[in-house]
Amino acid sequence: MDRPVRILGVPTDYGANRRGVDMGPSAIRYAGLADAVERVCGDCLDEGDMSVVRAESTDPDRAPLDDRAKFLAEVEDVSGRLADDVAAACTADALPLVLGGDHSVAIGTMAGAARDADIGVVWFDAHGDFNTPSTTPSGNVHGMPLAAALGRDEFAEMPWAQAAGLAPERVAIVGLRNLDPAEREAIHDSPVTAYSISDIDDRGIVAVVEEALSAASEGAEGLHVSLDLDWLDPDEAPGVGTPERGGVTYREAHAALERVAAMETPTRSLEVVEVNPILDRHNRTAELACELVASALGETVL
Repeated sequence: MDRPVRILGVPTDYGANRRGVDMGPSAIRYAGLADAVERVCGDCLDEGDMSVVRAESTDPDRAPLDDRAKFLAEVEDVSGRLADDVAAACTADALPLVLGGDHSVAIGTMAGAARDADIGVVWFDAHGDFNTPSTTPSGNVHGMPLAAALGRDEFAEMPWAQAAGLAPERVAIVGLRNLDPAEREAIHDSPVTAYSISDIDDRGIVAVVEEALSAASEGAEGLHVSLDLDWLDPDEAPGVGTPERGGVTYREAHAALERVAAMETPTRSLEVVEVNPILDRHNRTAELACELVASALGETVL
């Protein structure tokens, strides 16, 4: 890693169904993020947290779609400001490291990273995040960011939500283990590359991740890497917004992020989301997030 890192905190839980992930950026910092980044890169600037209005002080039902996409107006506001910050970091030849918050922050990260470059996306997550307002069973926008970035369904009329020029062929989702029925069908019908946890069981983490990275980097100038901590098994990462049993192990997660760092196609933006310290045990999940960031930046054992 030969670029400076710019840490951008986004303390939002607009997209989530459970309170607490808005405290994720603070928990990750407290776990030693700056030290982990500086250990690998040397140059790290923490730009603090974006100002975000607390969810309980807003009305989630103001906009026409908000019964099917809760807090959509607030997500739009945060996404627009975050996209500007991410784009500015990229223009300065720095790596934006975005700390969530819930996974809806990825809408802004991808939009900013895609402004002046053709990007690919690698999505480490237990969930597909491929729902739209017309398919979601919950209305929670943290289940929609990939659909938003690709302009699917209602998002086709929301340019603020789209990552300009992002082709579904350059999106790879790794480690799926919980999909809504309509979401599963949409992924099957899409050119996105998707791997379930069973693929990892059958083929091994390194083979799957290398294939995913190859698909995402085809024709891309840089990669957006999105890490939802619920990708890991809850025994490894208990403090997450939507835990799902049967996730990847500690060592598999490190191996995956080490492959990201080894890629010839550079990481253009990186985000870590869905750490919920209310549900955590002794900040264990936040500490793991710091370790995985270090692996994604190039830290190795030898």
